[in-house]
Amino acid sequence: MYDIPVFKTQDSQKVIDFISKHPFAMLIGANDSNEPVATQVPMFLEFEKDQAYLRGHLMKHTTHYQAFEKNPQVLVVFQGAQTYVSATWYQNPQSASTWNYMSVHCHGSMQFLDETALGTILQKTTLHFEKGNQDSPTVFNNLPKDYKDRLMKAIVSFEIEVTNMEHVFKLSQNQDAQSFQNIISELKKGDSQAQEIAGEMEKLKK
Repeated sequence: MYDIPVFKTQDSQKVIDFISKHPFAMLIGANDSNEPVATQVPMFLEFEKDQAYLRGHLMKHTTHYQAFEKNPQVLVVFQGAQTYVSATWYQNPQSASTWNYMSVHCHGSMQFLDETALGTILQKTTLHFEKGNQDSPTVFNNLPKDYKDRLMKAIVSFEIEVTNMEHVFKLSQNQDAQSFQNIISELKKGDSQAQEIAGEMEKLKK
């Protein structure tokens, strides 16, 4: 990822909040033949004594499970909204158009966990996406026991000890004030992702 200081925040909490807001991440690794493998799964960032961990679950007996079992080194990509930015919106339009986006990359080492940890992760995951509704029939603890037993035989929980975390929040920070405002105004006319990026840019102005 581009290591350009102007596109980074000095507030680490904003990076943590971004991961929390976009938990459905791309999990990337390589198998024993050095062929890339990737899958998308929800993950949650947790801290223990200042060490960051990403925890989630995935299906057993799949090519990516077998790859991560043999090669625990992984890259996790959390991706937010992204949108095209036309140079026609700049004060000087005779320059390159670009793309605004927000992304966090986490490098680390994965290990698979036991069934107790799997139950905890499934409860946390279902409760999160059911917006904390403990009475929801689809929250893990409310599912029938025989169904849970079958489900847990097919999946496995994992933990990634994060060794490096990088981010790029590219929001036209390198543009002059008038161009910056023009970009916001044009993005507000666009789709939901363009409007979300416009909102993030307005936060920078404040």
